[in-house]
Amino acid sequence: MLNNFQPRLYQETIFASAARNNTLVVLPTGLGKTLIFFMLADLRLRQFKDSKVLMLSPTKPLAEQHLNSAKSILKLPGLACTLLTGESPPLKRKELFENHNLIFCTPQTIENDIISGRIKLEEISLICFDECHRATGDYSYVWVASQYMAKAKHPRILGLTASPGSDIEKITEIARNLYLEDIEVRNLDDADVKPYIQKINKEEIEVELPHRFKLIKSYLESAIKRKLADTERALGQKLSKSISKKHLLELQRGIHAQLKDHAEPGLFRAISLLAEVLKLLHALELLETQGSFALHDYLSRIMAESAKTKVKAVKNLVVDPDFKSCLFLTEQLVEAGIEHPKLEVLISLIEKHTRENPDIKIIVFNHYRDSAKRLNQKINELGHAQSKLFVGQTKKSGTGLSQKAQKAMLDEFRAGKFNVLISTSIGEEGLDIPSVELVIFYEPIPSAIRSIQRRGRTGRHSEGKVIVLIAKHTRDEVYKWASFHKEERMYRLLKDIKKRLGLDKRPMQNQKKLASFSNDEGIRIIADAREKGSAVLKGLSEKGALIELKRIESADYICSKDVGIEFKTQSDFINSIVDRRLLVQARFLRENFNKPLIIIQEDSLNSARLVSKEAINGMLISLAIGFNIPILNTKTPQETASLIYAIAKTEQIEDDSEFSLHFNKPLSLKEQQEYLVSSLPGIGPKLARPLLKHFKTIKNLVNASIEQLQEVELIGKKKSAQIRQVLEEVYKEA
Repeated sequence: MLNNFQPRLYQETIFASAARNNTLVVLPTGLGKTLIFFMLADLRLRQFKDSKVLMLSPTKPLAEQHLNSAKSILKLPGLACTLLTGESPPLKRKELFENHNLIFCTPQTIENDIISGRIKLEEISLICFDECHRATGDYSYVWVASQYMAKAKHPRILGLTASPGSDIEKITEIARNLYLEDIEVRNLDDADVKPYIQKINKEEIEVELPHRFKLIKSYLESAIKRKLADTERALGQKLSKSISKKHLLELQRGIHAQLKDHAEPGLFRAISLLAEVLKLLHALELLETQGSFALHDYLSRIMAESAKTKVKAVKNLVVDPDFKSCLFLTEQLVEAGIEHPKLEVLISLIEKHTRENPDIKIIVFNHYRDSAKRLNQKINELGHAQSKLFVGQTKKSGTGLSQKAQKAMLDEFRAGKFNVLISTSIGEEGLDIPSVELVIFYEPIPSAIRSIQRRGRTGRHSEGKVIVLIAKHTRDEVYKWASFHKEERMYRLLKDIKKRLGLDKRPMQNQKKLASFSNDEGIRIIADAREKGSAVLKGLSEKGALIELKRIESADYICSKDVGIEFKTQSDFINSIVDRRLLVQARFLRENFNKPLIIIQEDSLNSARLVSKEAINGMLISLAIGFNIPILNTKTPQETASLIYAIAKTEQIEDDSEFSLHFNKPLSLKEQQEYLVSSLPGIGPKLARPLLKHFKTIKNLVNASIEQLQEVELIGKKKSAQIRQVLEEVYKEA
């Protein structure tokens, strides 16, 4: 039962679809997507009285926001809501899951609990994936959904988003990853939505770049053109006319792939040149969309880096004549205090609107944190307008807000303690940002998803306004039209997507069920906690392995008391040769395991440093002959997981004794006691516990006679004699 809530017509219609099928709900921000989830949660908990409902959100503040809303809206008898986050210890999370039936959490937390066996997916009758446009690639939503559909007794999935994207491939991927059977989409022009929306006025303000900006632009474009021509000569082929960042990164990856087989000087030269071009393109974007101060900061960082690095791309770039000219002219602009003309327009807009309405709330979106800092500084210089900088948790350029600080800032904004919020992309998605009267885009963005989310911050309860600042004849114009066409294409695709994807005919009964993942053998694998969330760990979980996550230093995976595995992707393998980690890791493996093993999995090598084949072969020889460590190669995470599982199965079937972490420093007193006792001959952790329970202290155990030792179950005459021998024999140096 929902408290003080009367569903709107479109919410009732969408709810009816979601009650029957796994459904994707596409609704603009502020139109009550979460309320549809509450309606469905109420229904599922009534239909399946002993079940649980789970809502996953990308961030903890968003999950907490949904929890608070649920407490005020849902009034179902016996309802018990809770929040699960990584801040709670694993055993506490298990207890919270068992004792509550409406659970809010982040996907990474639930993913780790599924892997460790603390969460029973078969008990969940509904999972809601909030901001479900993230359900692509290896994001946690994808794996959680597949596990849920395999194991749940009464599965139902609800996906919520303001925009799933504009590409049919991406929408198709989301639909498949979330096992969707239906899609419900509404936009602001739909008849059943129109009566409930507020008018949003949109205005575009264009500015002209100053002459000196255009001069700097010409030098940057000249440098880019020259270096692309040099790249063509290095490769011996013509490049595509497209010089977008995406295209150049794809080209780089292709060259890296060629280098696996042919280490030609031209390929190395091309990679370095493309790295220079990418830096120049970024500089050009900063000039066109942000201004002289942002560009100066970036160019200065490159100059500072050149003094410390050996990277050729940086070294070559700073001595380029066009680069030097750009830096000189940019320094002149900064010294003269000449800003981007958009800044002057922004200040004028803020001053006008805050003078006309002192209680107004304004959000200014800026893509770059350094620029956002400058906007914040300039707005606060006005005096009557007060602004604060809203950024993510990562510390960059001296800024960064914890989730607690983010929530506190939004509470202050909501209470009217300041009236302008300067936000980077962190403010676009999910967070409970109050509705505002005015949203200003400092620059257009080429993403339909992000544009829709930015606009959705206004016009929720009263008429709103959106202003977009555009520098003429720059990428601002390109991005504006890119976003416009993507959004149009998105709604066009969504209208007939069920027919395109055949969702209405999709046979859900063909999905894998729990039996496919069952494992009666109890194959146990200890994994380093830093591997959590990895595709290999997920693959092991799917095979039914009992995963125990611990912080270990001597291996990544432990399959028995004898077998420890160091796992590397190819790029990590090469990087660990360069920084010499690999030799240390190999020594740890050899010292702690009778059967050490290294597994190297293929990858694109795009992120790895380039190392000669001689160096790689030298390291392989050192590992195989010097350390006597076998090396196995795999192609995919699934193949790696299969290999590790097979090794563990072979080891544990042949030797059913429990294995321990004798190389790993125990954390607690109890673990230290078990650690010491388990090292006695024939004991191990399985018998260490009953021995300690019987003798109470290690001192009593050490002083016990052979007869007293035999009083403990499974400790026979032979083991007792071996223990006494180890404890009593005089140590003799070899």
